[in-house]
Amino acid sequence: MGAPFDFSYVLDFLPKLAATLGITLLIVAGSLLLGIVVGFLIALPRLYNVPLVGTFSKVYVSFFRGTPILIQLFLFYYGLPEILKLVDVDLSRTPVLLFVILTYGFHTGASMSEMIRASVMAVDRGQVEAAYAIGMKRHQAFSRIILPQALGIALPVFSNTVIALLKDTSLAFTLGLMEMTGKAQTLGSITQHFVEAYLALAAIYLAVSMTLQKLLLRAELRLRKHEAPEATTKQPFGLRRKGLRRRFAAGLETGKGGVKL
Repeated sequence: MGAPFDFSYVLDFLPKLAATLGITLLIVAGSLLLGIVVGFLIALPRLYNVPLVGTFSKVYVSFFRGTPILIQLFLFYYGLPEILKLVDVDLSRTPVLLFVILTYGFHTGASMSEMIRASVMAVDRGQVEAAYAIGMKRHQAFSRIILPQALGIALPVFSNTVIALLKDTSLAFTLGLMEMTGKAQTLGSITQHFVEAYLALAAIYLAVSMTLQKLLLRAELRLRKHEAPEATTKQPFGLRRKGLRRRFAAGLETGKGGVKL
């Protein structure tokens, strides 16, 4: 049994947990950067219908989206060094943080690839054909017509991915990394005030999540400022999100007139 509840411990734990917030945000930022790069590389073969590489992309996405992130952490941390020993590569002194970012980066890359692919496919094919008709080359049509619209469509899904990644970083402590959840576990063990430690931890996660959500919403409205005023200002936020989700879902069905690169 833990010690009796004392709210003063919540206030005492807040600054101690906030001191490790930088490590959590570093995991999020590093994983997002790696995930975006991997996502593009995995999405392109499926967008261009490359036979062999496209099959690999499907297997990659199925594995990372179909298995728990905790298992992936263990596989990368314990399994990857053993595999690389076969080719005389020693990772015994590699920081745990690197394995964590690598795992979350590849995991996020699977979601990013589906987001990129569906967002591009959701752009009206007629606009691209019109761009070709006025003399634009393929890369010009992609950068000037497809990309701006695809970003606006993808951003709500990207926001959800970022928030989910922030919360998933709480599993990194299972590898011994002293991020916020690991710090809360340590403080609770020392003081026997586990409830207070986890309340303080929840408050920090909630504050960071709400801040990121507001920043990403502002970015979404900025990217969609080219749309008709009634589509961006007069409709309730929930209806606008539903419309974006419908367009995003339409991109998942290749037979509904999406962009074909």
